[in-house]
Amino acid sequence: MSARLERTIPANAIETKQITVVDFDIERLKAPFLLRCGALLIDYILLVAVPVIGLLLGRYKEYDGAKLLYSEVSNAGWLILILLVLTNFVILPLFSGQTVGKMLTGLRIVKTDGSAPSFSRLLVRHLIGYPLTAATLGIGFLISVLNGNGRALHDFLAGTIVVYGRNRQEKRES
Repeated sequence: MSARLERTIPANAIETKQITVVDFDIERLKAPFLLRCGALLIDYILLVAVPVIGLLLGRYKEYDGAKLLYSEVSNAGWLILILLVLTNFVILPLFSGQTVGKMLTGLRIVKTDGSAPSFSRLLVRHLIGYPLTAATLGIGFLISVLNGNGRALHDFLAGTIVVYGRNRQEKRES
C-alpha cells in the first residue's frame, strides 16, 4: 500500500532565491592581522597534533628508531594528516568559506565583492597562494599588515579577502 502525491508546477512559477550581500564594505569587515594569525595557529596546531600523537602512541608501544617511523601507528597518523589537510583547506572552505581555525575565530573567506568564492579560487588560494606565501618566508602574509584591505599574497592571487563571518549581512531577493 502506497500513497503518491503528484503535482505539476508550471515552469514560470518556480522562483529562484539569490543571495546578495548588502553594504559590503571591505574596510569595515576586514579581519585584523592578529586574528588571522590566531586562526592560522589553530589550524597549524590541529594539523601538527595528528602525527605527533601517532609518534607518541608508537613510543608507547615501545617502537624505536626506524621501527617507530615505519610503524602502522605512524603511517595511520600521516594518512589522517593528509585527509585532515584536504578537509581543512579544500572541503571546508568550499562549503563554508572557513577552515577550522577561521570557524573558531569567526572569520570567513569571501570574494572581494562579498560573495562566496568558487572552487577554482579556493584551489588557487590554498594550493598556489599558500606555498608562495611560505616560499617568501611569510612576507606574503605580512603584506596584509601593510595593505589597507588586509589582503595577503594568497588573497590577491585568488581575488579573495578574509572578513568577520558574523558581520556579513545578507538580503534574499526573489
